[in-house]
Parts: sequence; C-alpha cells; structure tokens
Amino acid sequence: KSEYQGVTYYFCNLNCKNKFDQNPGKYLRVSESVEAMSHISTPLEAVMPKPEVRKIELPVSGMSCASCAVTIEKALKHADGVTSASVNFASQKASVTFDTSRLDPIKLAETIRSAGYDVAEDRLTLSIKGMHCASCVSKVEKGLQQVPGVLGANVNLSAEKAEIKFVSGTVSPSDLIEAVQQIGYDAEIAQIGADQQDREQKERALHLKTLFRKMTFSAVFSVIILILSMADLFPFLKTIPEQYRFFLLFLLTTPVLLFSGSQFYVAAWKALKHKSADMNTLIAIGTGSAFLYSMVATFVPDFLPENMRHVYFDTTAVIITLILVGRFLEARAKGKTSEAIRKLIGLQAKTARVIRDGKEIDLPIEKVIAGDVIFVRPGEKIPVDGVILKGQSSVDESMITGESMPVEKNVGDEVIGATINKTGAFQMKATKVGKDTLLSQIIKLVQEAQGSKAPIQRLADVIAGVFVPVVIALATLSFFIWLIWGPAPSLTYALITFVTVLIIACPCALGLATPTSIMVGTGKGAENGILIKNAEALEIAHKIKTVVLDKTGTITEGNPRVTEIIKTDRLEKDEILALAASVENNSEHALADAILTEAERRKIKLAEAANFNAIPGMGVSAEINGTRILLGNEKLMQKHGFRTEKYADVINSFSQTGKTAVLIAFASNIVGVIAIADVVKKDSQEAIQKLHELGLEVVMLTGDNEKTASAIAQQMGIDRFFAEVMPGDKANHVKSLQEEEKIVAMVGDGINDAPALAQADIGIAMGTGTDIAMESGDITLMKGSLHDVVKAIKLSRATMRNIKQNLFGSFIYNSLGIPVAAGVLYPFFGILLNPIIAAAAMAASSVTVVTNALRLRRVKL
Repeated sequence: KSEYQGVTYYFCNLNCKNKFDQNPGKYLRVSESVEAMSHISTPLEAVMPKPEVRKIELPVSGMSCASCAVTIEKALKHADGVTSASVNFASQKASVTFDTSRLDPIKLAETIRSAGYDVAEDRLTLSIKGMHCASCVSKVEKGLQQVPGVLGANVNLSAEKAEIKFVSGTVSPSDLIEAVQQIGYDAEIAQIGADQQDREQKERALHLKTLFRKMTFSAVFSVIILILSMADLFPFLKTIPEQYRFFLLFLLTTPVLLFSGSQFYVAAWKALKHKSADMNTLIAIGTGSAFLYSMVATFVPDFLPENMRHVYFDTTAVIITLILVGRFLEARAKGKTSEAIRKLIGLQAKTARVIRDGKEIDLPIEKVIAGDVIFVRPGEKIPVDGVILKGQSSVDESMITGESMPVEKNVGDEVIGATINKTGAFQMKATKVGKDTLLSQIIKLVQEAQGSKAPIQRLADVIAGVFVPVVIALATLSFFIWLIWGPAPSLTYALITFVTVLIIACPCALGLATPTSIMVGTGKGAENGILIKNAEALEIAHKIKTVVLDKTGTITEGNPRVTEIIKTDRLEKDEILALAASVENNSEHALADAILTEAERRKIKLAEAANFNAIPGMGVSAEINGTRILLGNEKLMQKHGFRTEKYADVINSFSQTGKTAVLIAFASNIVGVIAIADVVKKDSQEAIQKLHELGLEVVMLTGDNEKTASAIAQQMGIDRFFAEVMPGDKANHVKSLQEEEKIVAMVGDGINDAPALAQADIGIAMGTGTDIAMESGDITLMKGSLHDVVKAIKLSRATMRNIKQNLFGSFIYNSLGIPVAAGVLYPFFGILLNPIIAAAAMAASSVTVVTNALRLRRVKL
C-alpha cells in the first residue's frame, strides 16, 4: 500500500482480488497478473509517471496587507496540483510550484481571482510569416491558444500579425514563437517604430520581387507549354511523335514545378508533418495529381487504357502561373492596407538636438531620455512630448488635432512630439519619450485595432477551421462519382473534376474578407483623427440609433465666458466689469473665472476687495473702498431688497438663449447685468443636423437648469434633453435609453463621463492633444468637433458595408464554384469547368476582396 499525490495504490497478489471487486470505485486496478508481484519491492515513484513540475511568479494586484498574502497562499496551496506556494506582499508576487500535467497557469490566475484579488495580464504582438489563407489563421490561433497561460490569440491575415493575451509571468516570447514554429510557420516579435517599418517594407519588397521573378519564369514556360499542347490548332506539331511531345512537355513543366511551384509543395509538406492542411495543400494535391497522371501517360502509357492516355502538363503549369499572379497582386494590394500606419510612423522625428553638459549634440530619437533639455529651431519637428522651458513659438498641431491654424506656445506650455515648430526657437524638457509619446500611443492603438477581430468574422473563422478537409473530401467524392458513373474516359473526367474542385476552393478570400476592410477602415479613421480601439467598436457603431451628447465640452466649448454687459445710467461697461472682477478675484467659481478672464482681456485694473463672502446658490459679496458690493442671481438681489422687475425681460432673454445673468448691486441700486455663457461650438449645430440626416436620435445631458437646457436644445435642434443631471447619474440615463431597446453611443470628454462612456454600447471620447483620454472610450476623437462623431458613424457604416460585400462574394464564390467544379452542370448543359479557368477564378477572388477593401480609402466622410 502506498500513497501518491493523495491517491492510495495497492500492489498485491491474486488473493486480494476481492478488494477490487467489492470497491471498484475506490481502488485502481493496476494488474491481475502474478508478474505484478515484482513491483512490491520497487519504489512507487519508479512505476508511476513523474510529474512535470514548473515554478512561476504571478504578479498579484489588490493586496493591502500581509493577511491578504496569507489568504492567497492558502487558496493556492489548496489548488489541486500545487506543491508549494508563497506570496510576497512587498513585491506583490506569488511564487507557485505546480504539476503542469494537472494544472494550467490560467487555473492559478482563476484561483487568485476567486480569492478576491487579481493577476496582471500581458499582451504581445508577433509578426507571422508563411500564412496564405483563413485555414492558416485558424491553425496559428489554435496553436497559440494551446500554450499554457495564453488567454486568447487574434491572428490577422492581412497584417500578418498575431495579438496574444496571456497571464503575466507565465509565458515568454520564445514559448509563443516556438508554438508558431511547431505548426509550420515563422514568427518574431513585432516592434513599433520607423526602423521596424523600414525592415517590414524591405521584406515586403523582397517578397514581391521573388514572387514576380517566379511568376515571370512560370508565365514564359506556360506559354510555350500551352502552344505545344495544342496540336489540333498547330498542324506542324503533329509531325512530332506524340510520346516525344509529351516528354518535351514534361521537361518544360518540371522547372515550373521545382522553381515557381516549390513554395506550395514545401508549405503543404510542413502542414502534413503537423497533421494539418491549408490552401497550399489544395494547390499541391491538385497540380501534383495532374502532373503525376501526365507522367504515367508519358513514361508508362501501357498502364492506361488507350483512350485515357492524355497529359495535363499545361494544366499544372498554367495553374501555378495564375495562382502566382493572384498572390503577387494580392501581396501588392495588401501592402497598401497598412499605409496609414506607415504614414503615422513617418511623422516621427529621426533626431533631436539635446543640450548636455552645456553643449548641443544631435542624437538619434531612440537615445533621448526623459528629463533631457532639447533645443528646437524654426521649421523643425518637435522630437518628443515635453514642456517649454525657454522661448516661445507657434506650433502646427494639425497631425494630432486636424486644426490647420498654428497654436501659440509659451513657457510652461506642453508640446507634442512630431508636431512642427513654425516660427520661434525654444528649449523644452522631454517628459515622454519612446513608446510613451502621444504619437507612439496612437500608433499602438491603431495597430491593436487593425489586429483585432470583429464579431462578424466568427462565422468565417468557423468555416475556415474545417474548410480544407471538407474541400479535400468533396474533391475525393467527386472523383469517385465520376470514376464510377461518369462517361468514358471516366478516369480522365474524374481527374479533371478532382483537380478543379481542389483549385477553385479559396479560403484565402474568406480569410481576407474582414481583416482587410478593418485595416483600411481603422487606418482611414486614424488619418482623420478618429482612433478606433478595436474592430468590435467599428462594427457596433453602424448599428447606433441614439447619440447622447454631454453638453459641456462636447456641444459647447467647456469654458464659460462673458458674452454681454448691460450697463445702466450710473456706470459704463468697463466700470461694471471692474467692480465684478474685483469682487470675484477671491472666488474659485467657474463664473468668476469667466469674469476675471474678460477683465484681463480688456486690461482692466482691479481694486482691492475686503470681507469677501460666498453665498451658496446665490452669489458673492465683498467691500470695495468701504462700499458693500453684491454679485449674483435674482434670489440674492431679492433677499437683500433690490427690485429686479426692471431687468426681468433681460434676465428672461438671457435664460432663453442659454446664458446665465449675473446682477451687480450696491447702494440700493442694481448697476449692471453681465451675461455669461458656455459658448456653443461653431460647428455643433451643423453636426447635430447631419446626425439627424443619418437617421439618428440626438439626446443631450446637462447639469444646467431646465430653462437653460431647453434653450440650448431648441437652438441646436436636439430631440430630447435631461437637465440638472449630476455627473454620477449620466450612466443611469444612458441605461434607461438602452432599456428602450436602442443601441446608444455616449459622447463625452473621456474623463468626467467615464461611467456613462462605459455603460453605453459605444463610448466616444472627445479631446485634444495630450489631455486625450484614450482608455475612456471605444472611439477617441482627436479634434474637439462633433463632426467627427458623424464621420466615425459614416466610417463604420462604410466599413461594414464593405465587409458584407467581401463575405457575400467569398461565400457565393465557394458555394457556386465548388459544385460547378464538381460537374453538377454537366448532366444538364454538358458544361465541365476547366482547371485552368478554376485557377484564374481562385486567384481573382482574393485580389477582388483586397481591391474592394482598398476602396474604403476613397470614402468621403
């Protein structure tokens, strides 16, 4: 009797057999033979499988004290398969030793989460080489997802990238690369930057050059092979004995197979070694079958009946040529889908003039560190994000905001890397460098979006997973049907249909249908200052029925300012403003900021105020030169006995136009009225009108009172509004709209509106420059304009329309092409598809999908 990992094992002779029979569920029957006796004196570990022990460190978040560490330790130690566990509160890490045959790192992460804590996740992007179709994508995804610790993998055929999400500390890049290599593809870590982009461009150019060389070689030989195969059209060929002509065709076709077609056979062999199949498998089997049959007819013709001694060398050569033509055109077009990324990376500065030890030195941008002082001259690109220390200038920030007018920059102002310094020279301190700069974050966001998958792709993925085996089965079935029931020569007809079905099938088009459109669509968005976080957001956006707009900073500028001053007989406008600003100089209210800003703009000198007092919900008061000044709303004036009837029409007029009336009084008289408003953006009304033209309902959320909210809603043409909404209640209003069975988009500033943005089906964060809150919304608008909301929805609709066209075309192509290739039209119309035509159709389908996706670049937003 012995115990091994909590299980009791008995090694005994036949006399204790009844133990097993009485309790079959309790005991494990090892052997009933007398030879089992020999194990009695052998250590149990020698006859049982040894555990595969692994030690990993998991970064844990959420621990607040040492007892948290004890709680996690206990939870881990109780997990089946864990041999030891220790949690360090100081380093926030859990060190776990476990048996990999019984436990996966993901289960360890789940155990920690079930205890009320969290485990960090990491992401890695790999460049994948050797993928050709949707089946390749499916294989790579499955291979990566089987690596212990991997939470998910998205593979993009167009971008030739894999985005992998995994539990931090459980997987190394080499593990993931090895997993890809084991299924027959090459992989390396994808980098962001100009150098990486240059390298990828060079590799793409080399690949295109190789394809072109192989295609040209194959095409020249194919023309000669086709001519030699047409003895009926060229009578002089009949003077050459048939077997000699066949042998000559063999000599011409073999180089095509070995040089131009080798990539298909090598890739098919790799797939076979890993017990899988892809597009290359179909091409290799199809062309290989035609070539081998032709070889038999050439070298051992007696093996075949006389009426079946035909050769298909022309079919083999021309199919390879046409597929290469398709791949060349497809590769060239695919290169254009990532043009947006290349443009963004091209914006980066190459060098920076850094001041170190009192000297100016030019350094590559990669060597600039945070804290460096950089000198920027007129006309130069600002190398990194930073703050101006000395000097002033105007900066062209159009690459970020889309605004063509240069922005004035002074000491203390932030500047963004890759924007262009226009007029003055200045010194700046680098605050964000490398991957932390705004441009690098934008590039990363766009790359992640291009690598993500839209929900609409799921059906294509399911089909791609079984596509190639199903096609091979259908081709084999059609072969035997024609062989058994086909007309004479049945073997010839069977071979033609077998090859044609294999060649016409095209998972390439299916695999390219969605990702190419997503890549072009997200790239088009980035070029227009619309950053789309993932493909799912791009898909959902086209279903939006209601757009909810936060008022402040979205419809309006977000900065209240003085719009009018109503003077009386006693004081002029500047005198009224001087009094108001002097009183408000001690206030922190938003209305006070507006008054002080206007006074500063007019260069009005302020008086000294004493005994300042804020009256909540009404206004403020203070003494200037011994006189008590009141500043506030009607309630404040009425409370202190001032008659407001004279100004009722003015106050009402301001309220109806969304303005706040601030009254100023002293010595028993109201001496003036100041109108303050958060001014509506110039293009808001036009943008809201365009949202209506798209068939969308527009709703406004605001903290303003009912009158002011109503005035703005009426002025803007807004369908519905909710007034006096507290920031925390915005998400509830979004939820109530969703309960009306509407797909809701929330548009806000990306910071204060975070709960509402998260609640909405699509959160659209508005912002500019370095203040942008990219993580708040599903879509981020770099400019502060509502017109970009319209553009984002238009882009989503155009992209989804494009994807549906591609998927429809791919499904229809395969749904009709495969049956026609199998010969279903032959009994009715005598039509049997030629394998050469099938190859042309297959090549054309992939090129058509990519070309259609590229049309998105010309969409007007």
